[in-house]
Amino acid sequence: MTPGQLLGPQGVAERMAEIQRRIEAFSPPPQLAVGAPSFSDTLGGLMPANPSDFSGQATPELSNMANAAALKYGIDPSIFSALVQTESNWNPAALSGKGAAGLTQLMPDTAAQMGVKDSQDPFQSLDGGAHYLRKMLDRFGNDYPKALAAYNAGPGAVDKAGGMPPYQETIAYVRKIMAAAGKQ
Repeated sequence: MTPGQLLGPQGVAERMAEIQRRIEAFSPPPQLAVGAPSFSDTLGGLMPANPSDFSGQATPELSNMANAAALKYGIDPSIFSALVQTESNWNPAALSGKGAAGLTQLMPDTAAQMGVKDSQDPFQSLDGGAHYLRKMLDRFGNDYPKALAAYNAGPGAVDKAGGMPPYQETIAYVRKIMAAAGKQ
């Protein structure tokens, strides 16, 4: 930290704005041609050019963006960081076989509802994922396990089960995030 940098929510918000300006200065081409700059080049090195080189650790920039998004939506930053780790292993280019994309692995319809136009844009993905988790927390009375279950299995599954859906994948998902955040 250098002198003059702010701590706390205002400092995080200012850093988030700075990172957003940097990201907006680059715009990844819709289709990369052979020899074109890689997606990671356009993001200023937020991720390695070769996905096999990906360490699975949050870069300081991604960590700052995740914390700022969590604070923006009133979410516990440790839980949100654990969600990102679980969903994408901090890989902005993550794509599931079912079509979920980006750091927070939003499905295309959910991403669109959260205002995300490019799920592989780290800022948009983190903001959209935090926004969606906030909606699930609001829906389920700020109960993180239920909100996380809804994030994973869908809110209808939580409604139908009257709580935690009886899916082993969802139960393990919620336990993993809560344990990683030190909440279990």
